[in-house]
Amino acid sequence: MMDLLTILTGLISSAFLAGGVLAFAGLGETVGQRAGVFNLGIEGFMALGGIAAIAAVAATGSLLLGTMAAIGIGLVMGLLFALTTVIFRVNQVVSGLAFTFLGTGLATWVGTSYAGKPAVASFDKISLPVLGDIPFLGEALFNHHLPIYLAFFVLPIALHFTLFRTRFGLSILAIGENPGAADATGIAVIPIRIACVTFGCVMSACAGAYLTLVFVPSWSDGITGGRGWIAIALVIFAGYRPIRVVVAAFFFGLISAFGFTAQTWGWNIPSAFLSALPYLATLIIMLIPVWFATRGKRTKRPAALGIPYYREER
Repeated sequence: MMDLLTILTGLISSAFLAGGVLAFAGLGETVGQRAGVFNLGIEGFMALGGIAAIAAVAATGSLLLGTMAAIGIGLVMGLLFALTTVIFRVNQVVSGLAFTFLGTGLATWVGTSYAGKPAVASFDKISLPVLGDIPFLGEALFNHHLPIYLAFFVLPIALHFTLFRTRFGLSILAIGENPGAADATGIAVIPIRIACVTFGCVMSACAGAYLTLVFVPSWSDGITGGRGWIAIALVIFAGYRPIRVVVAAFFFGLISAFGFTAQTWGWNIPSAFLSALPYLATLIIMLIPVWFATRGKRTKRPAALGIPYYREER
């Protein structure tokens, strides 16, 4: 019985750890897509955020400065991506792919001197008072790194409230559905789209910092491992709703954690199959919206997603 509880505790704890990067990236992508902009550059922004964070920590020894460095590079690249897609109206798919290659290429180049070296500093686990002492649940749910608490408990609730309970959030939703009608009512379509896109890129960069300061923590080429693409799939699967996104992120983290647990306990399952499980699950969940669409059921996709807008086109 104790072995089973130990396995379950480790499995749940590892699921939060593995799913945190998807939660950060998925929440940012949710806001951007709700405003009508499709961002395929998540992998590149994650890579840049990861190398910026570990380089800053290596230079200063400060986790705060490392996090701020990731936020800073995400802000700069986000504004550049917003300029490309929102102002100049370059095709969003092409732009996203270009930023993916640009970001991963720059990160690989800069990260050469950091490859294989452990981070000088990394986030420690924080056990919440009283809650952390609860048998089984305390260790599984309330003994995590600070970024995990932010990704799974603070940010999704804050974003859900902002999107669905505030005037600014309702403006974002209106822009994602019909920017022309939103503009006609006095909503600043272009500035809000720029803000949402930039926020999404900052969150992707924070997801990269999470990889190098929490999940690994170190830098290696290809550290993102396709997680940016999985995050995009999660947003679609979760119906563009923040709380559902983090639930889906936990689910994918659970799949990854199962692989870690199986190898740790020596279960006779091929490691290649375990490594492929998250990507197999991605393919499966991508079929679900298609299945609904073929049966005439309404999807949650914002109507203006991927469609550029300028006021003079009204």
